[in-house]
Formats: sequence, C-alpha cells, structure tokens
Amino acid sequence: MTFDELKSFLDEKSDLYNNPNFIESDPIQIPHAFSLKEDIEIAAFLCATIAWGNRKSVIANSRKMMALMGDSPYDFAMSHSERDLEKCDGFVHRTFNSVDLRTFLAGLRHIYQNHGGMEAIFTAHANDLQSGIVEFKKRFFEIPHQVRTQKHISDPLQGSAAKRIHMMLRWLVRQDNKGVDLGIWKGISPGSLSCPLDVHSGNIARKLGILSRKQNDAKAVLELDTKLRQFDANDPVKYDFALFGLGVFEGFANDGSEGKS
Repeated sequence: MTFDELKSFLDEKSDLYNNPNFIESDPIQIPHAFSLKEDIEIAAFLCATIAWGNRKSVIANSRKMMALMGDSPYDFAMSHSERDLEKCDGFVHRTFNSVDLRTFLAGLRHIYQNHGGMEAIFTAHANDLQSGIVEFKKRFFEIPHQVRTQKHISDPLQGSAAKRIHMMLRWLVRQDNKGVDLGIWKGISPGSLSCPLDVHSGNIARKLGILSRKQNDAKAVLELDTKLRQFDANDPVKYDFALFGLGVFEGFANDGSEGKS
C-alpha cells in the first residue's frame, strides 16, 4: 500500500473500533465505572498494571481489586489501615499478588500526599512522557517495598516498551469525544502519547510495514511513534484501536491470540 492508502486503511479501522461498544470487552470499562477523578485514575492505573493475559481474567480481577477497596479506590488508598489491607490477602493475578497490591496502595497514598497526585507528575513531563514514567516510578517506590514489586512498573530507560503504563496514559489523556478514552488529564497533549506496544500490536504493525524492529522494546516504541505521527501528529495513538482490532477481532496477523498481554 502507498502511504495514503495505508493511512486511509488505518483511519478506517480506528474509526471502526473506537466506539462505546469497544468498552464492553475491554479493561477500560473499569475506570469508566467511576466519576470521581481520583477514582478514575487510580482504577486506570491498577487495572492497567495487571492488564496482561486473558482479557476476561484481567477484567474479573480488576473488579475484584475495586471490590476489595469498597469500590472507592481513592478513599481506600488514602485512609486504609493495616487491618483494611488484610482484605487484600490472597489476591493474585499472574505474578501480581497481595504483597504487590499492598505496596501499590501505599505507593499511591505517597504519590497523592507528597507529590500532588499522579496527574501532577506526568503533566510536569508532558513533552516527554518516557521521562514522566521514569519519574513516576522513582517517586512511587520512595516508600519501603520489596524489590520484586518494582517489576510491575516498567522503565523505558531499561529498554522496556512499558505497554501497560502507556495504555493507562492513553485512557487518561486522549480526548476525542468517541466515548472510549476518558481524557481527564487536560495538561498533556494526545500528540505526546506513545502507542501501547505488545506482541500482538507489534505483529500487526510489522505486517503492515510500519515497524521493522523485531523486539517489542523502547526502541520499537520510538520507531512506531515516529511512523504513527506521520499519519496523525495530533493523535497518533488512535491507531492503537486499529492495531488492536485488526489483531484481536480480525485475526489479521493470524497469530491466534485473544487479547493484549
């Protein structure tokens, strides 16, 4: 396909899948269940953190996390006692367990009490969200924690594609009035976002010829960002809907996968 043909194809697929029906089968339904800004962003962060593997399992365990917090994640994060945290015992999603959840709740309280909240940290790095992720992780883990828990927030400086936190940023930043992404962080331009890159979206991007790097890492994210911004510099990650839909709903890469991991 020519550049114009490929852009037209991706625009068409983005429009096809970027609609409220998408929410029904996607983890983004978890933050959509809340109206308080802090509840939305905390739900988005925790849900995105465990968003790998079977999407039904991700959604079910995200709902379980919200229920453990009385469906008031901000209030729980800010006011929980040690006894309250006992409710988390036994929680597990793949390698994310109750120890990690306890640490994340403590880290969130620290972020809101001492650093102005999640949005403030990322907005301070609005023109370089890779650095924003690094700064967020640094501040988040200023609290006592087990080293093992650090792996649940990826670090682009260590070469990670940081798919899950880029997905969270898409949810919280994009504002396109399509009803899917929440767009509650107004101080960051959607043009600064990076596409959440994983094995499935990577396979689709390679088949379309918009990604050549074989590894799904930070360098691949940069390559894909550069290409997608040629298609739409103001909203490059709208094409995440196209890559996702082509892979999950249309089997475009014939990889037999069910969802993002």
